[in-house]
Amino acid sequence: MQFSGERPRCPVCGQPVHDKPEHMTQLDATHFAPKNIPRIRFRGKMDSVQGLMQLIAARARSWRLADLAGHLDTLAAYCREIVSAEYNDREVAPIEVAGLDEAALREATHHPQKVLGIPHLTPGPDDHEILHWLNYLRAQVREAELDALDAFAPSPMYEPTRPDLIRALNRLSSAVYYLELLYKAGQFDWRVP
Repeated sequence: MQFSGERPRCPVCGQPVHDKPEHMTQLDATHFAPKNIPRIRFRGKMDSVQGLMQLIAARARSWRLADLAGHLDTLAAYCREIVSAEYNDREVAPIEVAGLDEAALREATHHPQKVLGIPHLTPGPDDHEILHWLNYLRAQVREAELDALDAFAPSPMYEPTRPDLIRALNRLSSAVYYLELLYKAGQFDWRVP
């Protein structure tokens, strides 16, 4: 690949990159980096999480859970927001799903009995398949949070350089759990999308 105009630079040596090697990718608008560094692994994990959300949304539509699918579409868009904020080195916008902001999400997922009238849940063998997919999605979001910590925390003893990303992923996990709780509480109507 040949470039015109200002060339992206190598993050190690600072020199312009004239031809992008296959083992490198765009770190930001002005830098290339090896594809296996933690930041790029984090982006790959976010791509996987977003893809999984879209697959689960498609399954929800096939089960006529249009509202659930819509909320998953919102969360998939939020995955893109997280990656965009990371790439462009800007703050991540706050999350909102199912009419709840970050504070309300936190309250609902920490106190589901008070908010929704049901206890904390762990899907069991008698639960619908969609609940298991949501639980798996939540686990994948939590893995993405760990990948973000690997990419943006120089050591476990220091504060992350991108606390907004870590918080966004933590709230994304809460949002998925909230969808699980809503499903279990019978809040999603079975209807044709």
